[in-house]
Amino acid sequence: MSKQRVLTGITTTGTPHLGNYVGAIRPAIAASQDQANDTFYFLADYHALIKCQDPAAVHQSTMEIAATWLALGLDTDNSVFYRQSDIREIPELSWILNCVCAKGLMNRAHAYKAAVDANLAENEDADKAITMGLFSYPVLMAADILMFNANKVPVGKDQIQHVEMARDIAGRFNHIYCKKEPLLSLPDYQVDDQVSVLQGLDGRKMSKSYGNTIPLFLTEKQLQKHINKIKTNLLEPGEPKDPDSSTVFQIWQAFATPEQTAEMRQAFAEGIGWGDAKKQLFTLINAEIGEARERYNDLLARPADIEAELQKGAAKARAISQPLLEQVREAVGIFKLA
Repeated sequence: MSKQRVLTGITTTGTPHLGNYVGAIRPAIAASQDQANDTFYFLADYHALIKCQDPAAVHQSTMEIAATWLALGLDTDNSVFYRQSDIREIPELSWILNCVCAKGLMNRAHAYKAAVDANLAENEDADKAITMGLFSYPVLMAADILMFNANKVPVGKDQIQHVEMARDIAGRFNHIYCKKEPLLSLPDYQVDDQVSVLQGLDGRKMSKSYGNTIPLFLTEKQLQKHINKIKTNLLEPGEPKDPDSSTVFQIWQAFATPEQTAEMRQAFAEGIGWGDAKKQLFTLINAEIGEARERYNDLLARPADIEAELQKGAAKARAISQPLLEQVREAVGIFKLA
C-alpha cells in the first residue's frame, strides 16, 4: 500500500507556546513516527513576511521554531523538515498558479474578507493596508501543498478553506494544461477533532494575538509564574469547582493521562484550592517538557547544527520539487528551444 503524504507548515512568527505544542507539534511528531505516512514539515518564512516586517524577529523565530521541533523529537531521517525559502521552486510555482487562479476565488478568502470588514467598520477604504501578500497568500499556500503533491494537510477548521482553494487551483491547472493525465494531485484537509485547542491565561483561545500565551520552553521559575497568572474564580479551598469551565483543568486534561484527569476532576469536586491545582499543573507540564527544554537550549547554542538539519531537509525536498517544476514548466510552454 502506498504511503499517505502528509504536509504541515509552521509560520515563523513568534515563540512556540503550549497551545502550538498540544494543537500542532505533538500530533505532527506522532504522525511522523507512523510508517504509513510520508511526512513533510516546513518553516513557512515567506508566509511570515505577510504578518511581520521585522527581519530580526523572523530570523529569530525561524531558529526557535526549528529548535523546538528538533528538541521535541522530530526524526529528520524519517521525514522531510525544511525551510520554505530554501525551495526556490515554490515561489516560481506560486506565480504559475497565480496565472490560473481566479481573482474572485481570492476575494472570498476569509483573511482578506476579515481585513476588508475591519476597514469598513472604521470607515476606511476597503483595501487600506492590505498587501498583495495578504490577498494572494492562499496561492502561495497552494504552491506549498501542490509542490509535493501532498495527500493530506492537517489544519484547524479556520484553514479548511485554503486546502479547498488549493484543490480548485490544482484542478484548474490540470484542466488547462494536462489533457492526458493530471500533473498536480488534489489534496484533502485533515481536521482532528480530538486535538485540543488550549485556553490561554485569560480563558480565551491561547494565541499570540491575544497576548495570553504560555511559551513552551520557559525556565521552571517562569513557567510556574505564568501558570499562576491563569484566570480563576473566587471560590475558596473546600468549595466545589466546575472543571469544565476551568482553564486550569482544561490545560491539565491536555497533558494528563485519563486516570490523572479523573483524579483531578474528583479533586475539583472536593474543592481543591486554586494554588494547589496550579502547583500540580506546573509539575505535570514540567515533567513532559523538561528534558526537551534542555535539548532546546542546547540547540539554540548551536545554530550551525540547526542549519545543517534544515539543509538536509532542503536537499530531500528539492529532489522532489525540481523535477515536478520541470514538468510544470514544460506543461505551460516554458522550456528550451532545442
